[in-house]
Amino acid sequence: MTHIKRAAVLGSPIAHSLSPVLHRAAYRALDLEGWTYDRFEIDESGLPGFVGTLDASWAGLSLTMPLKRAILPLLDEVSPTAASVEAVNTVVLTEDGRRLGDNTDIPGMIAALRERGVQKVDTAAVLGAGATASSALAALSKICAGPVTAYVRSTARAAEMRGWGERLGVDVRTADWAEAAEALHAPLVVSTTPAGATDALAAAVPDAPGTLFDVLYDPWPTSVATAWAAHGGAVVGGLDLLVHQAVLQVEQMTGRAPAPLSAMREAGEQALGAR
Repeated sequence: MTHIKRAAVLGSPIAHSLSPVLHRAAYRALDLEGWTYDRFEIDESGLPGFVGTLDASWAGLSLTMPLKRAILPLLDEVSPTAASVEAVNTVVLTEDGRRLGDNTDIPGMIAALRERGVQKVDTAAVLGAGATASSALAALSKICAGPVTAYVRSTARAAEMRGWGERLGVDVRTADWAEAAEALHAPLVVSTTPAGATDALAAAVPDAPGTLFDVLYDPWPTSVATAWAAHGGAVVGGLDLLVHQAVLQVEQMTGRAPAPLSAMREAGEQALGAR
């Protein structure tokens, strides 16, 4: 008899999510029969009710916006990594019914950068100040030796980013979004902004840029990523992040390691190419 184990990604909106493609590819490569991975449109108000229905067949959940903070009160335990940014993107459901929260975005960012040869940088710039930006600061706390400049649109966001810096042990300086073209001269630029927000910066990419980590994957490439590559700079994309954080999720949920990185990336590239 096939052993049924369930997992899913939750969020709102969720129809665009590539997580089912990546996780199902992993299950196939690992010969995990009976494992299913679905997506559910769930907002903050619906989250407690959904989590309350989970039975012993469930292995784990992936969480996207707007649920990464909303899940916190519903968990039995939260990893230090997730607690550092008050954001959980991974829930593992144990045999004894406990709900364990983790954040694989942070180690996923580090792994994606290391894959492209970025081990350490002296300084960095972050574009944006949302939830992904705080995860970026947590990742930069491990690889950036000096200050990180965050380019933001409001004084409130600036204060928020400096607060995250203090909490994560990162020397965060802030600058107004109007000066964002200056960010492109940093050895590592992490763009955490929504689609279209950085398009105007494409013309300002310098002649010999460092590394750009743009967390978007659809649409891809972004205008800045295209200009960056044209000027000879290294580009790390949102699919790189998505695959690396999903690899860690698969390993935690299934107990099987290493997860099949190449098969997952190939499945993600094919799915994006078909859109």
